Amino acid sequence: MIRTGVGYSIDSDSFLSGQETAKIATNNLKSVQLNFLYTSVKNNVEEVVKGVQSITRTAIIGCTSSGGIMVPDGIIESKNGFSGMMSIHDDKMTVGLACHEAGKNPREIGRKVAYEAVQNSKTSRAPVGFYMVASKKNEEEYLMGIQDIIGRVPMFGGTTSDEFGTGTARIICGNKILKSGVAVAFIYTDTEIETVFTGNYRETSNMGMITETLNSYEISKINGISALKQYAIWIEEKSSAIMKEKLRETSILKPLGIKNPTGNILIVKHPLYGNNKDTKSTNDDTIMVGSKVVEGTGVIALAITEDEIVDSTTETIKNLKKKMYVKPSGYIFFHNEDRKKVIGDRLDELHKQILKETKSTPFIVVFTNGEYGYNEHSENTCGELMLSFTAFGEE
Repeated sequence: MIRTGVGYSIDSDSFLSGQETAKIATNNLKSVQLNFLYTSVKNNVEEVVKGVQSITRTAIIGCTSSGGIMVPDGIIESKNGFSGMMSIHDDKMTVGLACHEAGKNPREIGRKVAYEAVQNSKTSRAPVGFYMVASKKNEEEYLMGIQDIIGRVPMFGGTTSDEFGTGTARIICGNKILKSGVAVAFIYTDTEIETVFTGNYRETSNMGMITETLNSYEISKINGISALKQYAIWIEEKSSAIMKEKLRETSILKPLGIKNPTGNILIVKHPLYGNNKDTKSTNDDTIMVGSKVVEGTGVIALAITEDEIVDSTTETIKNLKKKMYVKPSGYIFFHNEDRKKVIGDRLDELHKQILKETKSTPFIVVFTNGEYGYNEHSENTCGELMLSFTAFGEE
């Protein structure tokens, strides 16, 4: 039977912040098998981990979260930083933890991490599910390497984030703190774990083919014309109005989508930067995105309103509860940081909605720079501007 606990702290002393967080999270649990830890780039992350480990040395994994977290008590944020953790008790649960710094061959790194996680679990079989956290870039290759070892096992998680875009984001894995790379927690249990992975965007009638890419993260042409020009036509804007950094904010409500061949999942791609002649790009009017794209892929213009972004959280939690065969004992919600920016001053409204849907069940909301998951019988994949919401069953 799974029981969960959530703790948090805004103590300006990073060690004490970690210590207080762990005390609260583990207080009503007779034992702990796994801890999901999230903190601020304003904290000394190493000291936060030391504080947590002064209370529990059981498997700890997590990352920095953009600007804050949410727990049942409220929105946890502070100019001095914050820390928050969900601890899980399950007598039948075994966990295999592993991580690796970024390197030249991310797929091989994924294989190494998966092999080590299985070894650390002291089993010889694939887990029932796994959590992954990675730095921005190469997430797809890490995932492919992991699945080379364990096959298609349901996943959840997200990309580590800092709120300033300064490269200060960190991955937490045991007592290791990584600037870049990947970490996993392989989970072995008889208890139900379910995930809903969605962007809740509406598909428009505007669609086409990616006909040229400059590299894995830059779309040069859609339908044979400059990508930024085609995108501008779709959203009824002038290309000059969405050049460079202007594109990122505009495209939060109007991103691009890619379906898998069966149509079971719609992956959101976030246009981040509109190139023009004064950049180093060899092509004009390209679109930089935050996750891998390839030529010959169909792409759809998506749309959502601010109200729909707020309401999508409630809808996603409802859909998650419908998937569960047993009562949830805890939730971990990975919510995209750019969607959070659109919500802005309505975060309190969002928190109230989450409280209403989760009732008295513990939860933690993390704001990430990318989200991971699957939908029904689809493959595991990495997206942007999405929600990856996971529930742990009670028994």
